[in-house]
Amino acid sequence: MESFLIEGGQTLKGSITPQGAKNEALQILCAVLLTPETVTVKNIPDIVDVNKLIQLLKNFGVGVDKLAPGFYRFNAKKVDLDYLSSDQFKTDGKGLRGSIMLVGPLLARFGKGSIPLPGGDKIGRRRLDTHFDGLIKLGAEFNYNREDYFYSVNAKRLKGTDLLLDEASVTGTANILMAAVLAEGKTTIYNAACEPYIQQLCGMLNRMGAKISGVGSNLLTIEGVDSLGGTDHTVLPDMIEIGSWIGLAAMTQSEITIKNVHWKHLGQMPAVFRKLGITLEQREDDIFIPAHKKGYKIESYIDGSILTISDAPWPGFTPDLLSIILVVATQARGSVLIHQKMFESRLFFVDKLIDMGAKIILCDPHRATVIGHDFKYKLKSSTLTSPDIRAGVSLLIAALSAKGTSIIHNIEQIDRGYENIDIRLRQIGANIKRIKS
Repeated sequence: MESFLIEGGQTLKGSITPQGAKNEALQILCAVLLTPETVTVKNIPDIVDVNKLIQLLKNFGVGVDKLAPGFYRFNAKKVDLDYLSSDQFKTDGKGLRGSIMLVGPLLARFGKGSIPLPGGDKIGRRRLDTHFDGLIKLGAEFNYNREDYFYSVNAKRLKGTDLLLDEASVTGTANILMAAVLAEGKTTIYNAACEPYIQQLCGMLNRMGAKISGVGSNLLTIEGVDSLGGTDHTVLPDMIEIGSWIGLAAMTQSEITIKNVHWKHLGQMPAVFRKLGITLEQREDDIFIPAHKKGYKIESYIDGSILTISDAPWPGFTPDLLSIILVVATQARGSVLIHQKMFESRLFFVDKLIDMGAKIILCDPHRATVIGHDFKYKLKSSTLTSPDIRAGVSLLIAALSAKGTSIIHNIEQIDRGYENIDIRLRQIGANIKRIKS
């Protein structure tokens, strides 16, 4: 076990380049199972969750060649389906939430797919009904072994149908989409997620020979094809990491440039940070954040009522950044209500911020009111434990802004989503060390 030792209160300066998008990479890696031909992918982040999925592909017999950092070649010509029924797969699949997206491609190409109850962040209920309801409506037979918590589906050939998803699930949409591209006939997916990750997946599949229209909307139409070919793909920069660096710059009152962010894929994110009073400048495809030496002031609504920031399906604000927004608000001038609609356990890390001196009222599992300090009082250093990826990085930002020495335990959670974060932070002046717990 490892921990971070942090000397906070340092002003940072420099530029940082975001890693490839974790959520996109997990979908793209599952999609390589749809073809026996070679697929090359660039900008894959070197993080725990992605590396676990690459190992799962290797265990299936997929040829994996690392050509350069972040650049891989995959070939799924020979896939060992016996691995699906092995005890090893039941163990391996549990450790990664993204493993659920293996089911759709396996079912579409080989007629069967299985998965143990997947792991991931403990942030509340994360049901799988949307995934399996969609696959069943495409013609799959479903089985759930309650004793082993093991899900399986099988079908000789999927048949296109009209689907109305009960929620705009990103992973659910990806799974059903990857199954539908090899189904017989036409499939429509209404209430589909339309995040940039899904748009990227659709673009990749179309280059492989799929026929998907409506990309970027919540109504996808898929004309099934008999087979798919190889392609090349480049993963977008990670929008969640970009938001994390914006929050870091604001909280440490530092001048930071975030390089090559793909502005057109950032959606509501710049606007939401600006509502907190944070200055963001677009410099070509970079984000420049000046040092906020005079702080930043939260906007109110035009009638004077308190600002509410909440999550919503794309193009609404991503729930993965609400933890960052909450931490940034602790040093703002003014107050804000944070409303986390999707997950009922994601705000439970605020007690750690309260211990550091933040003024936060946890109204219920979904809402917290933050009264900012306006930098009149610094957060206090503390010994912390990372509960999940996003809360872990939020606590890391808080520790970097606090005066004194902080320790963060369970940083394996942070490593699941952020590539070499301590090395990259040191390059812009942070005093952070990785130590053995």
